[in-house]
Parts: sequence; C-alpha cells; structure tokens
Amino acid sequence: MPLLISDEQLHQAGLTECDARVELACRFFDANRLTLHQAATWARLDRLGMEAALAQRGLPIYRYTTDDLESDLETVKHLGELRDAGHQ
Repeated sequence: MPLLISDEQLHQAGLTECDARVELACRFFDANRLTLHQAATWARLDRLGMEAALAQRGLPIYRYTTDDLESDLETVKHLGELRDAGHQ
C-alpha cells in the first residue's frame, strides 16, 4: 500500500521528499520499528549518513539496556578475578 503525501502537504510541513524520508526513518528507528539498516534504506542514506541524521535530532543510535549493564558487570567481575589470580 503506497503512502501518498502531496507536494502541498510537504510544503506545509516545510519538507522536501528527501527530508520527509529521513524524518520518517529517524522516527521509526527511535520507536524501535526499524533497525538502523532498515531506517537507512528508507532514508536512502548510508550508515554514517543515518547516524548523522539521528544525531542531528538528538536521537540515540544505541540504547544501553539492563542486559548490557549486567553483561558489562560480569565482564568487570571476571577481569578482576583474572587480575587477582595473577597477583597470587
């Protein structure tokens, strides 16, 4: 199903077709509806261009999760154990 946005509607929003593609891609990425790769494809940008578009809007490229924190804490604990074992 194609989504049609008229030139008049784009003009009212102060957007070009390219601007609208990027804006939609950024917002869908931020809402976890698209991956970074999918959003870049929607926006017709490469990865770095998509990351720059997100940064311009103050949108994070990566969201640190509780699972990430737990994994990092386990790594730090393991590294501490290795260090302590090396000092014995």
